[in-house]
Amino acid sequence: MIDIDAVNKLREEMVQVSRQIFARGLTSATSGNTSARVPGHPEQVLIKASGKSFGDVEPEDFILVDLEGNILAGEGKPSKEIRFHLGILKARPEVQAVVHGHSAFATAYATARGELPVVTAAAEAGLNKVGIVEYAAPGSVELAEMVIRAFEDPTLKAAVLKRHGFVTVGKDIHHAFYLADVLEDNAKVAFLLSQLG
Repeated sequence: MIDIDAVNKLREEMVQVSRQIFARGLTSATSGNTSARVPGHPEQVLIKASGKSFGDVEPEDFILVDLEGNILAGEGKPSKEIRFHLGILKARPEVQAVVHGHSAFATAYATARGELPVVTAAAEAGLNKVGIVEYAAPGSVELAEMVIRAFEDPTLKAAVLKRHGFVTVGKDIHHAFYLADVLEDNAKVAFLLSQLG
């Protein structure tokens, strides 16, 4: 059964957060995707439609699916990264939302160095550590499997995908966004520290 009020409220929240993600420069153009469980219905998930920019999404740009990826409500095609979004949510029942973006500093640092150290107090408190996922083609089964494997660690809240972007998870869509912001700030500081010696 679909709780229309809960779905519509969550759609509005996801529009708000998506625009914040875009404004913070955590993704570009139509790249990136978000998903979140419908409150009270953990087996139902809203996910961004493919080809939509975070900067100008509307409520109808979020499609309601079940944990197997079947469309329950909405128009369009779910994000091509739906496999790892749903895989994380299945592996981690406590996770309520997933944010995937393409931020510059986290992506560059992890791709160049093969790691991303936790160097800021905020990242130490919020993230504790950052996972690294090797490169695989966006939207591929191989990428989804590697991302899901990383997040099977119940303590992991953030991972960087080499050459691709980041994934953060949270207790709601706002929290997952805040951790993405902390991750990118940490990457900037790590880069500046590397330059300053």
